[in-house]
Amino acid sequence: MTYHPKSDFMRVMMERGFLADCTDYQGLDEALAKGVVPAYIGFDATAKSLHVGSLIQIMMLRWLQKTGHKPLVLMGGGTTKVGDPSFRAEERPLLTPAQIDDNIAGIKRVFAAYVTFGEGATDALMLNNAEWLDELNYLDFLRDIGRHFSVNRMLSFESVKSRLDREQSLSFLEFNYMILQAYDFLELNRRYGCLLQMGGSDQWGNIVNGIDLTRRVLDAEIYGLTSPLLTTSDGKKMGKSQSGAIWLNSDMLSPYEFWQFWRNTTDADVGRFLKLYTELPIEECDRLGALEGSEINQAKIVLANEVTKLAHGAEAATAAEATAREVFEKGGVGDDLPTLTLSAGDVADGISLAQLFVRSGLAKSGKDAKRLIAEGGARVNDDLATDAGQIFGAGDFADAVKLTAGKKRHALVVIG
Repeated sequence: MTYHPKSDFMRVMMERGFLADCTDYQGLDEALAKGVVPAYIGFDATAKSLHVGSLIQIMMLRWLQKTGHKPLVLMGGGTTKVGDPSFRAEERPLLTPAQIDDNIAGIKRVFAAYVTFGEGATDALMLNNAEWLDELNYLDFLRDIGRHFSVNRMLSFESVKSRLDREQSLSFLEFNYMILQAYDFLELNRRYGCLLQMGGSDQWGNIVNGIDLTRRVLDAEIYGLTSPLLTTSDGKKMGKSQSGAIWLNSDMLSPYEFWQFWRNTTDADVGRFLKLYTELPIEECDRLGALEGSEINQAKIVLANEVTKLAHGAEAATAAEATAREVFEKGGVGDDLPTLTLSAGDVADGISLAQLFVRSGLAKSGKDAKRLIAEGGARVNDDLATDAGQIFGAGDFADAVKLTAGKKRHALVVIG
């Protein structure tokens, strides 16, 4: 792609690796150069926090605001009731309205760290598509909106086609999702003058549908832009680790564990991740990403610090780095490690080592804990643990007990 952008936003998207595809590079670029462009990304409320798989989209909204435009954060209070079938093998579990509202409240806290909300021209707005979707009259919607959709075309989209090709069931409920998402773009254009929808490249079909519908109904010129679906250099999906999802909310994953995730980035990904997930200048990202041998570890610490600073604040980043140094370089305990607080009742009859590993989140199950201990991957206070059935009583917790799984995952156990 040799397009040379006029607008700051398009330049940042292209230089830093955010851009996978765009419906009209020149048209969008000219609109961005002309004035404030309201743009949106939708997030379904399927959990109480987003995880790092959504961070590329969150950073796009942050850069949009930093380059003088208006981010619209659209919460899928309505669409979550249906569930996005894109590239999924099976239907999502359906959530109750109360669960969805609870999840939206948790997700709001994530965005407060990345964009500024308010009523100004470039201040972000957080919206909820339940506002218009909950009020729809089914017959009116079919007649006014449904007639603009070709089932033949909808079946040709890769997200649907891949499901049908594998002969996996696609319910009529899920099939409606792309119509509802397209309708979101129409409503956002009508209500807020929204000119751009952004999303991961798996959303391309849904975005194109929204543009097509809005042009037909409102005769408006609007645009779509997608980011690459990110995998790590070893082919793993971004956002997951051995211990589960890397959540952005500190009550679901401690800032130390978040910091540690980025510190453990594969060498080959460091430069790319610095460009996408930090605001360091491009030249500095390239310089750090090109380091080799033990020097690349310094670049990983910079990456971990910068990303944690944005998500959790400068103090949390500093504390996480200090704890890492204490734990790894000096063999100490560190005061920022994830901590399991047991009650006196929990240890009244004693608690097994395997249970401690499970309760602290270092093992997924008793079976997983026993395997970890049997394979020599578990330590207690830096000493090798060999007996999964070892019982700990109240007296063993006079000082904090440090548990270690593998080389890099730690937790403290205390009695509260």
